[in-house]
Amino acid sequence: MTKELTHRANELKELGWNQEDLFKYIELWDYRQRWGSINLEREDRQFLRKAESLLPEISKKKVSVKKPLKEKSYYCWLQYFLDEMNKFESKENLQDGMRGIWPIFLEEELRIIDYYEPVLGLPDTIKAKLIAPIREDLVKVALEIYGEFTKTIQFDFESVLVNAKSNGTNSSWRPLRDVDTDKKHDYPIIDKSCVLEFRQKVSEKLLSFIKDNLPSLAETDKSLPPNDWIH
Repeated sequence: MTKELTHRANELKELGWNQEDLFKYIELWDYRQRWGSINLEREDRQFLRKAESLLPEISKKKVSVKKPLKEKSYYCWLQYFLDEMNKFESKENLQDGMRGIWPIFLEEELRIIDYYEPVLGLPDTIKAKLIAPIREDLVKVALEIYGEFTKTIQFDFESVLVNAKSNGTNSSWRPLRDVDTDKKHDYPIIDKSCVLEFRQKVSEKLLSFIKDNLPSLAETDKSLPPNDWIH
């Protein structure tokens, strides 16, 4: 069978595949297209073979369509939460320059992704789940260091995700926070005087993690960005 030049999720959808399996197929196909199948798990390779066995032979005239980075599910997930937090903060009448800790996390992660341009396929997004505890640890660091310059309000992380799914944005998105405490809706905001320093701490942590742990960046020769890139 001629090798496909673009994924064929629409055809699988017509065959009755559910959204979860379609999402998995797209992510695995994208990863294999760029990096080959050598790093995929055996069951993932079998999953792709199963999908392809159900599809008719493709035309040689198909044109390759590469999904842009900003349209990848993981990127959209981060951007969605950031947009919702920006809307939330705009209604809170914060003092000039104050910023929530959580949008700082998301802004820096998105900026690093833009810089390194990982594939953001399934292997990357599985590894990226380990960023969640890094964010939670940095929340504690911020409260310890900037406690007197911090105020905490409430942001319903869960409802934001429920709204996204109910609007059909993406049913496979996971919670941004996977914690079950009485502080799970705490939304710390730090003073303008602390924002840049904290942003640097976040950037340092996420830069090293993303570059060293996402499988699609294993062989990247792109160096760390300059020290002043945060300004």
